[in-house]
Amino acid sequence: MTTFKKIASILLRVGISIILLVILFKFNKININDLVNDIKGTNKLLLIIGFVIFFLSYILGFLRWRMLLKAASICIPLKKLISSFSGGVFFNVFLPSTIGGDIVRSADLAEHTQKAKTVIATVFLDRLSGYIGLVVIISIAILLKKDLVHDNVVFSSVIVILALLVIVLLVLFNNRIYSVITKFLSTPGAGKIKETIKDLHQEIHIFRNHKKVIIYNLALSILIQVIQPLSIYFIACSLGLKVNFIYFLIFLPIIGAITLIPISIGGLGLREGLFVVYFAKVGVIKQLALAMSFLSGSFVLIYASIGGLIYVLTVHHRLLQHNKPSAV
Repeated sequence: MTTFKKIASILLRVGISIILLVILFKFNKININDLVNDIKGTNKLLLIIGFVIFFLSYILGFLRWRMLLKAASICIPLKKLISSFSGGVFFNVFLPSTIGGDIVRSADLAEHTQKAKTVIATVFLDRLSGYIGLVVIISIAILLKKDLVHDNVVFSSVIVILALLVIVLLVLFNNRIYSVITKFLSTPGAGKIKETIKDLHQEIHIFRNHKKVIIYNLALSILIQVIQPLSIYFIACSLGLKVNFIYFLIFLPIIGAITLIPISIGGLGLREGLFVVYFAKVGVIKQLALAMSFLSGSFVLIYASIGGLIYVLTVHHRLLQHNKPSAV
């Protein structure tokens, strides 16, 4: 893809984010002044608690990825690893969808270690384990709140999320399905996709001998998928909302899964619309649902900015060290 196409793609997604927000405000008749007053009137102590809890999810996410790298025998200096992870946090916000940063941290460490395929596999597994944790939490929460199963939107969302996970797991870990897919991708023009799947399939199988690592990784993922909704729950409490925490365990993972779709910048616009749609189902007025989304988005933005600062401040170090791989 040329530089022009890349820029055009980003600008297109920025435009989509803006359009989605405009439609959201116009269609739902949101009064900006009232929205600002709601945000200003939050309980600051509860907001700070939510902010601190949200940071904990980043720490656990960092430990989860580091665990996979060690299992793959890739030893990275702590400073370098923090730098790459921080860059990923930053670019997750400023690149299309909420996984743009995964590409950045993959490229950053691939250059440093000279083990591109293995690094990409760890990033993919890191994201996959997070997605599995998301599905586990949704499944448990939906069983505890079965009345939402009868809601067509929620039910359809859960089914699609489950189906995607099953498909990915079958393609990567079932040899028969994998063979069928690779044969299907033998058609002209599918070479890159086939090679990517083939590389991931080979590299991921390295972790079959690290069952404890996979179990610990999934445990961390489940914990993260509880911590993030808990952070948003405190935001809701700071706004004076009284919503059962179980709904956050259902709606937040669904919203997180949908915002992986790369149609806007960092999920902006899409995320806000989803907050309004899902939390309306439990009686939250649209304006407060939007305030909740913007406040949680501000948490992400603040931490992303800190991550970007760390990344930029270590550029000189990375340039000096990129020809000195530390992989074992």
